[in-house]
Amino acid sequence: MKLSKIALSIALSMAISGPVFAQNAAVVNGKSIPKAKLDKMLESSGQANNPELRERARDMLITRELINQEAIKTGVIANPVVQEQLEEARLNVLVGAVFEDYIKRDGVSDAELKAAYDQIKGQFEGKEYRARHILVEKESDAKALIAKIKAGEKFDELAKANSKDPGSAVKGGDLDWMSPQSLVPEFSKAMVALSKGSMTDKPVKTQYGFHIIQLDDVREIKVPTMAEVKPQLIEMMSQDQNWQRSKFNEMIEKLKAKAKVK
Repeated sequence: MKLSKIALSIALSMAISGPVFAQNAAVVNGKSIPKAKLDKMLESSGQANNPELRERARDMLITRELINQEAIKTGVIANPVVQEQLEEARLNVLVGAVFEDYIKRDGVSDAELKAAYDQIKGQFEGKEYRARHILVEKESDAKALIAKIKAGEKFDELAKANSKDPGSAVKGGDLDWMSPQSLVPEFSKAMVALSKGSMTDKPVKTQYGFHIIQLDDVREIKVPTMAEVKPQLIEMMSQDQNWQRSKFNEMIEKLKAKAKVK
């Protein structure tokens, strides 16, 4: 009778504690590390979640918790020098966070945005092209393929069967929409010289081999509005240390102007 009661007690204990442990990544000396904390660490890493990475992240959290517990146990955390350093680190984090929030809210004027927008606007002007190609190693192979296409064989089928460019071969040589500036000069020059629907009569040599290029379509590049690229503009400006310094000083002056300092 006693044995059955013990077994029942264990079963109930497992049933109750099961969901609790499922919510934790680990329990270190009785202190729980929530599974949500592990998930957040993995998400912020930007790496693909897999069992090996998850185990490394879990081990890192366990190590951090052990160090935290040891600091409390030994009294290191109460050391005035350590407390001062912790406070300094906390303030550094807050300075960065407050400055970032200021820039997002009202730290960038319309005039600054316009100047930055005008600076990059030219990058969106012009045309973009939709082309397909067949890449081979030998010029003789390229000439033979050109002859087959002129004889009536389909460009996309020949690209799938012969092109050495794995990314586009499976799509019949399609390179999707792109600007000429994103291509090697020899390829770009030959492509922009084509009229819509036409193909190069001769192989085009580049550092990758010999290309047969067919131009499927051309269109004007859509210039995004200033509002559409505002986050990118702010990011671009924030790379300028002089701008950062000026904006930080501006923020501090505004805070001082609103503060009551005796």
